[in-house]
Amino acid sequence: MSNQLPFNPTLDHLPVYQPGRPIEEVARELGLDPTGIIKLASNENPLGPSPAAVEAMRRAITQVHLYPDGNAFYLKQRLSQKLDLPVEQIALGNGSNELLEFVGHAVLGPDTDVVVSQYCFAVYPIVTQLFGARLITVPARDYGHDLPRMLQAITPRTRAVFVSNPNNPTGTLASADELKQMVDEMPPGVLLVLDEAYIEYLQNPSDLLALVRSREKPNLVLLRTFSKIYGLAGLRIGYAMGHPELIAALDKIREPFNTSLVAQAAALAALDDGEHVRKARENNLVGLKLLTAGFRKLGLEYIPSEANFILVRVGRGAEVFQRMQRLGVITRPMGGYQLPEWLRITVGTPAENERCLAALDQALRE
Repeated sequence: MSNQLPFNPTLDHLPVYQPGRPIEEVARELGLDPTGIIKLASNENPLGPSPAAVEAMRRAITQVHLYPDGNAFYLKQRLSQKLDLPVEQIALGNGSNELLEFVGHAVLGPDTDVVVSQYCFAVYPIVTQLFGARLITVPARDYGHDLPRMLQAITPRTRAVFVSNPNNPTGTLASADELKQMVDEMPPGVLLVLDEAYIEYLQNPSDLLALVRSREKPNLVLLRTFSKIYGLAGLRIGYAMGHPELIAALDKIREPFNTSLVAQAAALAALDDGEHVRKARENNLVGLKLLTAGFRKLGLEYIPSEANFILVRVGRGAEVFQRMQRLGVITRPMGGYQLPEWLRITVGTPAENERCLAALDQALRE
């Protein structure tokens, strides 16, 4: 019997986000020992979670029969102190992905436009289509954002512009001058969503928090996450920083307990584990140098990255991905990003990076 439910018509052409493949799934499919597989597909921290966060989770786990603090009082207070930002300018999400959806609820709908860059994070188009808005995609410049052209692409119906900086999946970084120009010239009725998921990996990041603190740019929101450098991807927790009125709107949208008790405890502890962040950043810098040297040795084109991953041109990306997977190394094919000749490789530990290069060499020779 066929389904007679009248589904929302926007679902007819809504793409499904395809994450990096889990180790267990690859092991089952290929009959491999999961302990012998390394995953360099999802931009996770290869050093694992902060040790302080692990200890905080152990303590919190005994309290999971209780609901979490729906307002995350202690985590917001610590973020407020660390960022020098009032609590009313901070919202929490079940990962920054949920915050992107909150933006859709708040400002998007039919007869509205969204501006993104070519090779943008896949969730931006998904959120746009979910709310029936029209997507305007601006061609990339050197695989990164062409911010001046994105400004020119704004229409009277535009309600949001999404910018990931550094950009996922290309690892490119917008210049500070062009970023400032975009913020200054953004029409007051258009929300600039600046996704800073990888900002902690930068040596000298552009600091736009001053504009959020001063409240002079009520149409600017910054998104960050605990998934990347803090190593808490499995807990799903991120945060937004913006004007109090915008944050109040996002808080109206969120579920009452959208961040778990364990996630709040871990994030609170991770924020103060500066040593773990330092080690992760250092490992990333060393890893990027090793990988790029390996790519040059193999004669492969790559895009210089400012994040914890890198794109490399391997020819038939999907085939090389499959061959490397059979060798126990999971990477990310980029066909879904209109980059079928490329793989995205997350920076791993030194041993993982060496193994990845060896597997890539073997896969190319096959």
